[in-house]
Amino acid sequence: MGLFCVLNRSASVSSSTHNSKTQSTALFAQDFKNPVANFYHKVSCRFLSFKADSEQLGSHCSCLDNNQVLDFPGGKVAFTPEVRFLFGSTEERIPCYRVLDDNGQLIENINFTGVSKEIARKMYIDMVTLQTMDTIFYEAQRQGRISFYVTTVGEEAINIASAAALTIDDLVVPQYREPGVLLWRGFTLQEFANQCFSNRSDDCKGRQMPAHYGSKKHNYFTVASTIASQLPHAVGAAYSLKMDGKDACVVTYFGDGGSSEGDFHAALNFAAVMEAPVIFICRNNGWAISTPLSDQFRSDGVVVRGQAYGVQSIRVDGNDALAMYSAVHAAREMAISKHTPILVEALTYRVGHHSTSDDSTKYRSINEIELWRSARDPVTRLRKWIESNGWWSNEAESDLRNTVRKQLLKAIQVAERVEKPPVADVFTDVYDVLPSNLIEQEKFLREAVRRHPQDYPSDVPL
Repeated sequence: MGLFCVLNRSASVSSSTHNSKTQSTALFAQDFKNPVANFYHKVSCRFLSFKADSEQLGSHCSCLDNNQVLDFPGGKVAFTPEVRFLFGSTEERIPCYRVLDDNGQLIENINFTGVSKEIARKMYIDMVTLQTMDTIFYEAQRQGRISFYVTTVGEEAINIASAAALTIDDLVVPQYREPGVLLWRGFTLQEFANQCFSNRSDDCKGRQMPAHYGSKKHNYFTVASTIASQLPHAVGAAYSLKMDGKDACVVTYFGDGGSSEGDFHAALNFAAVMEAPVIFICRNNGWAISTPLSDQFRSDGVVVRGQAYGVQSIRVDGNDALAMYSAVHAAREMAISKHTPILVEALTYRVGHHSTSDDSTKYRSINEIELWRSARDPVTRLRKWIESNGWWSNEAESDLRNTVRKQLLKAIQVAERVEKPPVADVFTDVYDVLPSNLIEQEKFLREAVRRHPQDYPSDVPL
């Protein structure tokens, strides 16, 4: 909790109100499945919040009479004789929480959640694995072996460290740059390869674009390319966890470009009003494909938008694995115990191209890219820290990289040899019994393949 109180300007202002709401939430926690009780729960929460705000304002404005204060939903509002506008932005920016400096050394007097040797090593191993997987799958796309790929280069710490701070019971609603979360949860390299090659062993049955993963057993919702559409879904899922009294939360990811979509604003307001245990993690990497931050918004990044919706927020160094772990660990505890949404803005940089369909050197300098690739690499930073603790060595590094590369190359070879899903899979898994229009379409497709085999892949079974 201290982590957020130090860095979140709104936390201290609303603490007394939030404590009152927390008490009322606890009173009604057993009645979430009862719609009537849930209704009175919401009314009671807001009534207590109103009382708390009134009492707080009264202590500051005891000298004001009723003509100088407006009773309004949410609390009393003092009148002022001055024409005073809120600043659109200020010169002082929201600070960024950090644990490790660029050389992998702990910052003095830092407040962070301790990480064991086992967790720290696994975090680093998975970050290296993710980095290597990106390199090999990117090359496979360039060789024409898969049709598309999107990398996470430069954002490995956000993926792995945030996943490490969660439990398997927490639901993940990703964008498309979070395969590291799946990797942490046990999704195998062979499963990654099967999905990218869209073969019969792919759990998605070849229906998704490559790198658009999904896994029910890992509580990882299937990726959708539509920007920010996952955010309202995540809030709804979080509210259902709250109603069922689950000791879990929902975590959803998006980029800075996603914060410019209407779904982002709807989701934050929805989450705040319904007090849903959801963590919004924004990967602010400076670019929405080719659109820089300066062309997206004039606010101080994304973190201040949470405050506008009444959502506790924090800005974190997204290239610092320990900072990400600490922030998400604290956010999870708050989200579940206090039934509240949290917004985490992770400042990072997309070192790779947006996808294999993009050439980022057309809109940003190579020098800028190389600066972040070399001087601010999150993988190298974490390695320096675990080495300083005596938890890693050059021999372990060499063995890891050689082993992971061999495993990935083998996984690709296996995936390429597995046949594609049958044509019938295009039409199944939506209806229990196929409607007549889909039966008609399937017949039409099969006939088209027979009549024009040269226009269809030869390795797709009919």
